[in-house]
Amino acid sequence: MQAATSTPHGGSKNTLRLAFAALGVVFGDIGTSPLYAMREALHPVVAAGGDIRAAVLGVASLLIWALILIVTLKYVVFLMRADNRGEGGILSLVVLVETLLKKKGGLVLALGIIGAAFFFGDAMITPAMSVLSAVEGLKVVNAGFEPVVVPLTLAILITLFVFQYKGTSGVASLFAPITVVWFATLGVMGIVHISDDLQIFHAFNPMHGISMLIDQPGLALLVFGGVFLAVTGGEALYADMGHFGGKPIRLAWLLVVFPGLILNYLGQGAFIISHPQSVSNPFFLMVEGWLVIPLVLLATTVTVIASQAVITGAFSIAQQAMSLGLFPRMGITHTSETELGQIYVGQINWLLLVGVIILVLVFQSSSNLAAAYGIAVNTSMIVDTILAVIFFWKSRNLPRFIVLPALVLIFVIEATFLAANGLKLDDGGYMPVLLGSTIILLMVTWMRGRKALTDKLKKDSVELVPLLESLERRQPTRVAGAAVFLQTDPLYAPSALMHNLKHNRVLHDRLVFITAETTSEPRIDNETRVEVKRLPLGAWLVEARFGYMEQPDVPGALRACASFGLEIDPRQASYFLGRRVIRMSAHSSLPYWQQRIFIMMANQSSRAIEFFRIPPDRVVELGMQMSV
Repeated sequence: MQAATSTPHGGSKNTLRLAFAALGVVFGDIGTSPLYAMREALHPVVAAGGDIRAAVLGVASLLIWALILIVTLKYVVFLMRADNRGEGGILSLVVLVETLLKKKGGLVLALGIIGAAFFFGDAMITPAMSVLSAVEGLKVVNAGFEPVVVPLTLAILITLFVFQYKGTSGVASLFAPITVVWFATLGVMGIVHISDDLQIFHAFNPMHGISMLIDQPGLALLVFGGVFLAVTGGEALYADMGHFGGKPIRLAWLLVVFPGLILNYLGQGAFIISHPQSVSNPFFLMVEGWLVIPLVLLATTVTVIASQAVITGAFSIAQQAMSLGLFPRMGITHTSETELGQIYVGQINWLLLVGVIILVLVFQSSSNLAAAYGIAVNTSMIVDTILAVIFFWKSRNLPRFIVLPALVLIFVIEATFLAANGLKLDDGGYMPVLLGSTIILLMVTWMRGRKALTDKLKKDSVELVPLLESLERRQPTRVAGAAVFLQTDPLYAPSALMHNLKHNRVLHDRLVFITAETTSEPRIDNETRVEVKRLPLGAWLVEARFGYMEQPDVPGALRACASFGLEIDPRQASYFLGRRVIRMSAHSSLPYWQQRIFIMMANQSSRAIEFFRIPPDRVVELGMQMSV
């Protein structure tokens, strides 16, 4: 999700400015929930022929308390205190917990993989669900518009994805004003209709929701699946913390978003009690006459904004996953010269578009898609809660006797929501499970394949320093210029060096060996970016460090070496890279089918030239074949 600023700090005026900007990015997803949450939560009651009046009070109560407990308490109060130097999100939380436990991998990494995988499922379902639900407002204007709903939705979504490569800086300035108008509209619509039945205020009593669960547990579980739709997008408050800062996001939530949502749900509830026939689409039926068309246009615009936020969020998660070794390298384009968070990942963009088109064509309506919507977000939220319990148990930055019981209660509520969403598996809930499982399989395959390759390379490699010492005694022919060798492990000689010696039998006057390490910090200061050591044969070893939110920049790291005595012009150096062709092996630790998947992913991986920002006209690639 695009950054409003790279350093979200400052005085009260800057805090207000950032809070305003956050409204256009962070809250689009959760802000569109009133379009469908109340309708979908009441749908099982209508289908069962139940008492609408009692059900409305129960559903409104559940909606209100879900926003209070899951979004406000869990994310705003608790999780936004679990930041990694200002950065939030599922993978940042994984890094934090691993640091506290002083152990990488294992259960914590597995949870992070699950959470990240289902986030990508959410990134496909949210645009389809949001835009469909908004365009369906046309059917309220005239039932004859129904045949154009799906084609118009597809046209909007395809346009949105096709223009992703341009970035959002050109239209981002419009996001916040439009979103402010949207939340104001939500609040006004609610205020106008609350007077339809003032008993709706009884919904603040949580017993109305609890009694529904006790009296009719089977029906209540179905209702819970719809209620959960009201909190989808709540995780964005935590994920986007690094772009805007905790205080601006809290301010925007408490002063604008939360009141607007609560007022609208109360208004929808009162309106349904006094007009039971409106339960089919209460949001759009709350307005009459010519106001419906402007509301549909505004809702469609806001759903596009919400979709934009989750798409760019997927780009950000993909960048972090690449840095942490969960994904193969992909081409990253920075769409803004000033904002670090504005990136474009083409392969992710087109995969999301294909998924979104399939979802719209398969499900055809937001009601059908609602069955698939909750599971992806619900799974990510439960992973957040489990990791949060570990974090607050170990870090103690909040009183454990307060935060842990609260998080356990929230976990029980989210587990209940997951059970409710699980009932929808046959009706479409299988889709996010299938998507998430596929992405988990790809991540695990990539990790296993990389480990197998690394182990094989170490087994066949020669240590760098002894090799340079032997070359110092019997030096090969030296040629003018600087040669930069990329290596994965500073202990061993890179394969490109060995191939160059074997086939060319020459070395440059200046030899630089550089490793690019991804750290557990989101970003690294330029002052601590590199460590430089002298090696035999007049060579240099550069260990460059990059945060997991950064794209590695080898020429930039070389420029940072000047203060250590290594002055080199990155534009004039020759870069020697090893290019591996991976083959199948009967003796691999990976089964045959997994080798095929790994090789396919490796072949689709972006070349090191683009990923490390190396000048392409200065590269010498030396190929080699190896098995997994």
